[in-house]
Amino acid sequence: MMHATGGLFWMPVYLLFFYLVVRKYKWNILWILLFAALMILVSDQLSTVVKELTHRLRPSQEPGLVVHLIDAYKGGMYGFYSAHASNFFSLAFFMIVLIGRFYRFFFIPVILWALLLAYTRIYLGVHYPGDIFAGMLVGCAIGLFAGKACRLTIASFPLGENKNTNH
Repeated sequence: MMHATGGLFWMPVYLLFFYLVVRKYKWNILWILLFAALMILVSDQLSTVVKELTHRLRPSQEPGLVVHLIDAYKGGMYGFYSAHASNFFSLAFFMIVLIGRFYRFFFIPVILWALLLAYTRIYLGVHYPGDIFAGMLVGCAIGLFAGKACRLTIASFPLGENKNTNH
């Protein structure tokens, strides 16, 4: 679970996402990378602001609560809501908006991927299920908004010839 929660473990998935997006959007990948970076920045920083406002301790930081730790990993002090869940669900829904319509059944493995990543945070004892659920909801909203804004931008300001996007 420690490996599954980290970024390098999922590099093949990210490379697959990149390949699928480049295949469909060609030079508009530049717009997509810009929107993806802004989306993750917003998702991650918003969770940090909420954590600082709520001050809800993580299970691993809660005095009197016995949590089995893996490799003594405790995460930060506060856990509501999960930045990992928010980031992964924002990326999942961003990808679904951008390329889900081109690939049949794309939705199912992408959602399962995001759910597995979110679950690792509970397994590691650094989030309560409510932290994950809230992060999932926020991430879905951010990803849908960013995906639709990105598609609108690509339709309005395409980079290069882009006959394959069906806008």
